[in-house]
Amino acid sequence: MFNLQQKTAVITGGGSGIGKAIATLFARQGASVYILELNPDAANAAVTEIKAAGGKATALTANVADQRQVKDALATVAQQAGRIDILVNSAGISHIGRLDNTPEEDFDRVFQVNVKGVYNTMLGAVTHMRQQGSGVILNLASIASSVGLPDRFAYSMSKGAVLTMTLSVAKDYLKDNIRCNCISPARVHTAFVDNFLAKNYPGQEQEMFEKLSKTQPIGRMGTPEEVATLALYLCSDESSFVTGCDYPIDGGFIRLNN
Repeated sequence: MFNLQQKTAVITGGGSGIGKAIATLFARQGASVYILELNPDAANAAVTEIKAAGGKATALTANVADQRQVKDALATVAQQAGRIDILVNSAGISHIGRLDNTPEEDFDRVFQVNVKGVYNTMLGAVTHMRQQGSGVILNLASIASSVGLPDRFAYSMSKGAVLTMTLSVAKDYLKDNIRCNCISPARVHTAFVDNFLAKNYPGQEQEMFEKLSKTQPIGRMGTPEEVATLALYLCSDESSFVTGCDYPIDGGFIRLNN
């Protein structure tokens, strides 16, 4: 089950965190993985690890907010691999702030990466997927798409857009045999969390980590590998009857946090 042999997968933001975990697992399951990253060092390091474990991976440098760079990168994938079977949109940035203290430049920056970036990659991938008559798109949304979170105005805006773009694409390309779903994680323990705590709570990192962990009813943060496992299901043939869905992976946050 969950065999990705003979499949080509493009993972944006695959050089770190959840994206890297997805790229690593997909390669382990047999996919030819293309990591599309803004940070070439991170992408190359991830590719080196995947190859050392016996997987197939290639690094491509591109800014997802730049449509020309994205189109060129995906054209390279299609030329080298002959097809694009899977697109996972994991690249994204976070932001802390309410409406009244979110500067316009911060709002625009979050929009460019988290919304326009997903638009750009889906637009480029759908072109190839329609030609080949099949494809799977998986977007990383967030629990912020479904519930109100304090001090997450711009971030929530962007992830709400990801959710609704997912539904729109799933509807519009049913006849092209293209499936589109999204995953909505709660807090996941990545290097981003550690860096955030070190920057904002020096000397209180462990205390704040435990406090943030307990906001999930299950009592801890998720792991990138747990999110990757759900991504594997949604991008494999075993989920061929699933499209237009949002999958919370949140330790009970949405339904049990009351």
